Amino acid sequence: MQTMTAYNGVPIPNFMYGTAWKKEHTTRHVQEAVRAGFRAVDTANQLIHYEEALVGDALHALAQEGITRDQLFLQTKFTSVSGQDHRTPYDPRSPVAQQVEQSFESSLAHLRTGHLDSYVLHGPSSREGLDRDDWEIWATMEQLYQSGRARMIGISNVRPGQLQRLCEQATVIPMVVQNRCYAALGWDREVRAICKAHHIIYQGFSLLTANINVACDPAVGAMAKRVNTGPAQIIFRFAQQAGMLPLTGTTDTQHMKDDLGIDAFELTPEELAQLETIAG
Repeated sequence: MQTMTAYNGVPIPNFMYGTAWKKEHTTRHVQEAVRAGFRAVDTANQLIHYEEALVGDALHALAQEGITRDQLFLQTKFTSVSGQDHRTPYDPRSPVAQQVEQSFESSLAHLRTGHLDSYVLHGPSSREGLDRDDWEIWATMEQLYQSGRARMIGISNVRPGQLQRLCEQATVIPMVVQNRCYAALGWDREVRAICKAHHIIYQGFSLLTANINVACDPAVGAMAKRVNTGPAQIIFRFAQQAGMLPLTGTTDTQHMKDDLGIDAFELTPEELAQLETIAG
């Protein structure tokens, strides 16, 4: 699998398997994805949508098959109290910095590892601006990065103004940004532009579920026919060629293999230009 390199020199596979909403089937699907060839796995310490401990079970089983921790890129997230239910992986009465530290240690235990390749803030506290808690969380994540226990830090579900402010004022700016990516909004054009300016890796999620109309577009169908693949693979390849790192959460093993085969073809400059504005 090809890799992208963050501004701090850390490589990351250019396609990532997402584990949200897999529930009790998480272990099986992670095993299937890694066996198919995925080497980057995304999760979160948030029981509403993720089963992080079951990701760890999958990784433990895969290690018995010879696919060891050093062959994998593991990314998880700190989720604030507002994004949790009653099953917080930390004491919600603790100061925010301690919540981050407790969640981080819990993630290490769940994933059965001594370090994380990427640790991501699941989202700012509000839709606009960054408040005191956001800055305290980020400062604690910076410390985890500086300690070497997190090789990258990043932020998810972030708006352009928030990301710009973080890049201007943080001691350590994000290495990765992970956002839901809508074609109707120019594939998150503003955030991607900030990422490009600061050499931040942009990770796009919900590329299919947020863009069902694009997958059904006749132009995408024609592109898929030209290179003998499916519409989903056209969207993922477009994302890669546009400089993104796509995530897929498919539970279909054949789709996993199909997705990993997109390196075998290239979209033309004209096709890329068409896809950039296909829902505009």
